Amino acid sequence: MSPKRRTALAVAAATACVLGLGATSIQPVAAQQVACSVTYEVTNQWPGGFGANVTINNLGAPINGWTLTWSFTAGQTVTQIWNGTVNQSGSQVTVQNAPYNASIPSGGSVSFGFNGTWNDNTNPAPTSFTLNGTVCNGQPGPTTTGPTTSPTTGPTTSPPPTNTLPSSFRWSSSGVLAGPRPDSAHRDVVAIKDYTVVRYNNQWQVYATTASPSAGWNLVHFAFSDWSQAASAPHTYLDTATPIGRGYRAAPHIFYFAPHDLWYMVYQTGLPSYSVSRDPSDPYSWSAPRNFMSSEPPIVTQNKGNGAWLDFWMICDDVNCYLFSSDDNGHIYRSQTTVANFPNGFGNTVIVLQDSNRFNLFEGTAVYRVGNSGQYLLLQEAIGSDGRRWYRWRRWYRSFTSNSLTGQWVPLAATESNPFARSNNVTFPSGTPAWTRDFSHGELIRASNDQTVPINPCRLQFLYQGMDPNASGEYITLPWRMGLLTQTNSPC
Repeated sequence: MSPKRRTALAVAAATACVLGLGATSIQPVAAQQVACSVTYEVTNQWPGGFGANVTINNLGAPINGWTLTWSFTAGQTVTQIWNGTVNQSGSQVTVQNAPYNASIPSGGSVSFGFNGTWNDNTNPAPTSFTLNGTVCNGQPGPTTTGPTTSPTTGPTTSPPPTNTLPSSFRWSSSGVLAGPRPDSAHRDVVAIKDYTVVRYNNQWQVYATTASPSAGWNLVHFAFSDWSQAASAPHTYLDTATPIGRGYRAAPHIFYFAPHDLWYMVYQTGLPSYSVSRDPSDPYSWSAPRNFMSSEPPIVTQNKGNGAWLDFWMICDDVNCYLFSSDDNGHIYRSQTTVANFPNGFGNTVIVLQDSNRFNLFEGTAVYRVGNSGQYLLLQEAIGSDGRRWYRWRRWYRSFTSNSLTGQWVPLAATESNPFARSNNVTFPSGTPAWTRDFSHGELIRASNDQTVPINPCRLQFLYQGMDPNASGEYITLPWRMGLLTQTNSPC
């Protein structure tokens, strides 16, 4: 399908400041007040359709359960939503929280995204939003109990830090959320790994690599509404259920490419490959593999040594799309094409990061846009110094930031003493032993599903693969399982 014309839009946003309340002569009740602002951003537009991202900033008391309403003024309609549920009656739109994002702490935020239709003549942003019955204008709404008084000090202008990353990270891990589910055609699947995840149709849609000592590597899909349901979710193996077919397929990454109104799954078949779908919740809908490139770029061949070109990741800005990759030999690569030419025309492959110690930049590259800050976050899996033995290396994650996808990547939390994710900055529930010391091939939960791959830095969660610390053996026999990290030191 040829790309649809992408129209550059001005961002329409409604923002406000926190109103700070000073001491009063009676018990203050400001903590019980509702106050909010909303940012509405059209992220993509094409003839007849558009994509948008909405961020609710909580400037008042903690919220547990939210409903946001607004009215369109030019006949727009919402056709698809993620990270929320929607109901539209005429011009009025009502969005309620999903089960997993009902809580918004004071000073925190939550985002959801949607696709919609418009009439090709005008697509104005809504001018007013109401959260749980209160207009989001940055001012406190009615108190829930008690009298109100005037503050003795004036307002302060201190907006919530919605686009910042800390210099160090702390995480709390779930237990094992899911493992392999062999069936009659896949009897010796010993692991599921390399997860990619989006929220769609009110479910987590997870695609992963399967490991089978007899059949090798392939892909699987499973879906569930809540993380507690992941272990019981049925598995659909893509080698027998789709035109993706049998053979080496691994390390999937899925996203919605708005200019085409299509979902893409990027994965490795030796070369970087992709399949497309109209519905990522339907694992039977994926097309047969196609390659982004006809051969391995010479710069990769010349530098990968005994490694392999692998773990492909796609992210786009307003003009270009970039394919990031690793080589198990201390290099991170980037190839590019234009948004208009995607998925064709990838070239200009360059090394964007390198290290003479191959273990410091090993594999699992992932790149995200950080809120609306203009900053990008790159994550890279490394091999720890605590046990570098072939087929049983301790895995951990480093992080880097840049002001553009073609800019210089600067270490953020990138050492074993200050990692992005490693055994020394992850805790497990009280009384529960650590079920893994590996934090490997993970993916951050995204703020929306489009090709810009955005994250909300105030609500970081990281879906990862781990394993029994005592497991060992050939790599394809290692018992990888799924876990979820939740950040405990958010700066917001």
